[in-house]
Amino acid sequence: MNPALQGLTFIIIGVGGCIGYFYFSNVVLDKVIFPARGPKAGRNINRANMIRPWLFLFPALLALGLYLAYPVFETLRLSLTERLPGGQSRWVGLANYQQMLGEPKFMEALRNNMMWLIVVPALSTAFGLLAAQLTDRIRWGNVAKSIVFMPMAISFVGAAVIFKLVYDARPINAEQIGILNAIYLSLGGEAPINWLTVPFWNNFFLMAVLVWIQTGFAMVILSAALRGIPEETVEAAIVDGANPFQIFFKIKVPQIMGTIVVVWTTITIVVLKVFDIVYAMTNGQWETQVLANYMYDKLFRANDWGVGSASAMVIMLLVTPILVWNVYNARKEMR
Repeated sequence: MNPALQGLTFIIIGVGGCIGYFYFSNVVLDKVIFPARGPKAGRNINRANMIRPWLFLFPALLALGLYLAYPVFETLRLSLTERLPGGQSRWVGLANYQQMLGEPKFMEALRNNMMWLIVVPALSTAFGLLAAQLTDRIRWGNVAKSIVFMPMAISFVGAAVIFKLVYDARPINAEQIGILNAIYLSLGGEAPINWLTVPFWNNFFLMAVLVWIQTGFAMVILSAALRGIPEETVEAAIVDGANPFQIFFKIKVPQIMGTIVVVWTTITIVVLKVFDIVYAMTNGQWETQVLANYMYDKLFRANDWGVGSASAMVIMLLVTPILVWNVYNARKEMR
């Protein structure tokens, strides 16, 4: 079938199926289960109205159950078992977690993830806040915002390929296509450096990719927050003799601190799940391993489903408190 026709067919089936579900479920509810007739008509109408919202929620709850709840419980089960030949498995309890904690690569991944958590959210939020403030003060601010936000439209793998070219190293006698090495040699460097193989520092070169992407996200959210600050507070500060730095750090930043925290925690969740950039640029070599890439190696390379699932549970446990706290703060601000 032609792809366009196939897509149109699925749209018709999907939309038609939703309309049919809501129509016929309401018919069954009102005509069969709780008919609005007889001496109990009033009570039946009230019961039907109590159940009706759940008819609309049921498809979403079913999808969440199938694609979120079930995988979580199945991953937890797999993390407590060991796969045997023939598709069988046996219960091993916390043995997979003990094995994982004893592996140097897991500790390396955990250490690197902690570094990512410190550096990436801080720099992304700071650069985003700076860009939001500066672009609001120039005539061509909207164009500048579009340029800063543009990396958000690029996939993580695409961004990794771009930066891999930036860090590229050619032999000393060849022309350097990597911007970083070209600058380094022009400043008197003796020989090109393969930046992604330099232990410790290569982690920061990988982090730069995610900072580049997430700065645009932070800028858009924080720019909206800055525009929501009452002009009266800024004008009062100017009248009192405050300089631009004092206005920014003592007037504006405290008023948008809630938004800054939300942006920070959202980027933190992205960092905890980072995989594409590391996989595409170093594949976890040269001491750049992270938790998600470690999980991938165990699941699909070593075929160790027990330890791989255990590492997936570690990632989920790290993400969950931040996610819950983020949702709590978002709801508190909506009140």
